Amino acid sequence: MVQSANTNPLLRLALEMGPLGVFFLGNAYFGIYTGTAIFMAATVIALGISYSMSRTIPIMPLVTAGFVVIFGGLTLYLADETFIKLKPTIVNLLFAAVLLVGLMTDKLFIKLVLQAAFHLTERGWILLTRAWIVFFIVLAALNEFVWRNFATDTWVNFKVFVVMPLTLVFSFMLLPVITRHTIHPDVEPEVGPKEGEAKSNVDSGGN
Repeated sequence: MVQSANTNPLLRLALEMGPLGVFFLGNAYFGIYTGTAIFMAATVIALGISYSMSRTIPIMPLVTAGFVVIFGGLTLYLADETFIKLKPTIVNLLFAAVLLVGLMTDKLFIKLVLQAAFHLTERGWILLTRAWIVFFIVLAALNEFVWRNFATDTWVNFKVFVVMPLTLVFSFMLLPVITRHTIHPDVEPEVGPKEGEAKSNVDSGGN
């Protein structure tokens, strides 16, 4: 999530998918190394746009961008595409590990990330944390399987056309959990005309 909860969802989605889109195009037309350089630049630009609009950058996109720059830089410097392919595995396992440690120490880090958008019970935050831990591990395993067994172009297509849609589908699948465990503010009952009139009569002694 690149933007704050008040940012236009379509713009937020564009900023998240934009760098992957230019990575796909860069790889398709110029190869993996030029595509990686473009990916790095687009990621930094997306963060800059995000900050200029909301004056804040959530931790997950910031960490992801840092890994893109580091592993992308290693890919270009050493002329070894293995590094950019390993990046999703390491980032997903890192997120899973952080959430797991938080769950074990009663520090629900996902609550810090999403509490501006959702108001859930403690049980709800725990369920979301468990779900995302499993999902991050699955993404890491899928990334390892694809890049180790298929060509580079297939791996890039997997990142763009499988991982992002899969993440969106998974997020929608969690909506019932979010709905079920949302904390609704107490609504004070309104006083009807008759009830209000009766109360007035009582206060005035019925005169």
